[in-house]
Amino acid sequence: MTKPVPDPPLEPTTPLTEALHAEDLAKNREAIKRALDFYLSPEASKPRPPSSMFLVHPGIDTESLLAHACESLASASTMASDFADQLSRPQRNTALAIQQIIMLAELAVNRALDRVDPQA
Repeated sequence: MTKPVPDPPLEPTTPLTEALHAEDLAKNREAIKRALDFYLSPEASKPRPPSSMFLVHPGIDTESLLAHACESLASASTMASDFADQLSRPQRNTALAIQQIIMLAELAVNRALDRVDPQA
């Protein structure tokens, strides 16, 4: 079988073209490495300074923090229960599930509070 189009002629290689080709390959490797590093190894983000609008005093003791968290969770549980009473069946179940999660968090905070300040 004969070919209708001849093979392309071989380009003569010179040391200069080989050096340019090797330089292009090195540049491509560097670009690929930079791209992979950018997407796969991002720089650690700098920590943001805390907002001064809602700031917990750094010197407050753990017992006070736990007591406040317990009171906040109790209030959220009461609000979720009251809200669930006003809903129909499917939404009521969701609100009661949220209330149960809040109650579990409240139990955990109470247990931590007992460990900080045991009530004999």
